[in-house]
Amino acid sequence: MSKKRAIVGDLSVSLVRGMPLAEEAGMGALTIPGYLNEVCKRYGDQEAIVIHTPQGVVRWSYNELRKHSVDVAKALIAAGVGKDTRVGILMTNRPEYLSMLFGIALAGGVSVALSTFSTPDELEHLLSASAISLLVFEDKVLKKNFAAILTELEPNIKQSAPGKLESTKFPFLKQFVRLDGMTGIPDASTTVPEVNAFQSWNDFIANASTVSDTVVESRAASVTPGDAGGLFFSSGTTSLPKGILHSQQAFAIQWWRWPRVMGVKEPARAWTGNGFFWSGNISMIVGVALSTGGAAILQPLFDAEEAVRLIEAERITFLNGRPHQWARLQAVPGYIDADLSSLRYVTRGELITAHPTVDTDWDLPMAFGTTETMTINTSFDADTSAEEYAGSAGVPLPGNLLKIVDPNTLALIPVGERGEICIKGPTLMLGYIGKTLEDCFDDDGYYCTGDGGYVDANGRLFWEGRLNDIIKTGGANVSPEEVDSIIAKFPGIKRSQTVGVEHDTLGEMVVSCIVALEGVSIDTQELSAFLKQKLASFKLPRKVLSFAESDFAMTGNEKAKAKEIKAAATHRLKAAGEPGVV
Repeated sequence: MSKKRAIVGDLSVSLVRGMPLAEEAGMGALTIPGYLNEVCKRYGDQEAIVIHTPQGVVRWSYNELRKHSVDVAKALIAAGVGKDTRVGILMTNRPEYLSMLFGIALAGGVSVALSTFSTPDELEHLLSASAISLLVFEDKVLKKNFAAILTELEPNIKQSAPGKLESTKFPFLKQFVRLDGMTGIPDASTTVPEVNAFQSWNDFIANASTVSDTVVESRAASVTPGDAGGLFFSSGTTSLPKGILHSQQAFAIQWWRWPRVMGVKEPARAWTGNGFFWSGNISMIVGVALSTGGAAILQPLFDAEEAVRLIEAERITFLNGRPHQWARLQAVPGYIDADLSSLRYVTRGELITAHPTVDTDWDLPMAFGTTETMTINTSFDADTSAEEYAGSAGVPLPGNLLKIVDPNTLALIPVGERGEICIKGPTLMLGYIGKTLEDCFDDDGYYCTGDGGYVDANGRLFWEGRLNDIIKTGGANVSPEEVDSIIAKFPGIKRSQTVGVEHDTLGEMVVSCIVALEGVSIDTQELSAFLKQKLASFKLPRKVLSFAESDFAMTGNEKAKAKEIKAAATHRLKAAGEPGVV
């Protein structure tokens, strides 16, 4: 890729333009059906999808992935799915998830990713807000019985014939397709009710025989890059999740882009234990695996012991996860003796690359992105030097524009000044469902992220965190995420959340709250000494507080609740008589 990666015009305004998308290397078809057709044509009978199940190992080639996806498309067409029909996917990581994703697009529909972490109340909101017409769901996920939850949310399901639901609560939802769970924990609460409205997966797929391949081909050919491609929901830590609608090209551009940005130049065997209902996982794993002619190694849910076994058995080369998950891998009995020599790429993986059999100098390229931009929006390639990165999050990726504005007036500010990051480009969302364009974007079509930072004269973005999360201490700004990213590299840490506790002289005091792995005792003085080697003095936590797992507030999808943790930290420090805490 050319060194001319970004353009900064007038230094009096923080406005940066990435190189033209047309000049980006490695791009292919810019629709989901086009992407599938292109990678399957390239790689044919090579292995594409692998999953280990209690019944044995399932392996699909690229050609088989396409066949299964076409069968799904035909079954959906037979069920009445048409242009822009929304189809819900509520399941763990399994081959059917990917055949559904591609099959929905081949049929002209829009996939809706629904979290298996959803509580009944959350699921009710997602089903209502998404306006799906058909739901494909896994009946049991661990202790969750989605078949029972659905009938409790809408009792009319029990009396409905297949495809005939009449509901005032979910007025668009007509049809359900049930998949047998792969992870259900047997007990009375996970007994699946016999409901006529729940069509089995096999019966659903059998309807594919009533639709010809040419109908699917015609529909797929009619899909354009600007058409709606998929709907994701935000985590909703402080409010109900927001529905984020993405175009076809948002999926395809990022899938083609990931190998270049990650520096993956050979077929990758890519793994994640995190759900495909998160845009980052479906984007990165599909892109890194299928765009390189490699394979996606699926694990329905994260399980540390099974992950270690899979790395050895499947010679996995790429792991996408979080530091607290790598800490759990380290705690697996026999971990130190496991053969992890196949690993080359591990996101935020210092804990894994310290393993005696792992030999790699790969580092995750720093980047900035959001669910609203279908993951990354700025970055450099993984092989960019530390000197060129200079601690930044890179430059706008091809086709993207970025500006920094005063968060109060939205006026452009000079290069080097701190403000709110606003972005637009070909992977930016089409909008939030239920919102007008004016509610989603500014007058120039930019999405204002709520994140703070600045750009330099080279167009590099320096991200400093959420504007309302940045800790202002002694006149300096500290990003909690930066501090937590360093803490995650310290052995024995399972979770951390850095917060700003109100202080009478500093404004806010930097406090890091940690949870240790089970059976591990963290010496906070050793941790503080470790941090002193990695962070500027004003970023160092003045206090490190150890929490029990049960006292560390988390969302259902394992995100720390910073506001509640800050309150707990403040209470503890006040009770201990910490000077200056207010």
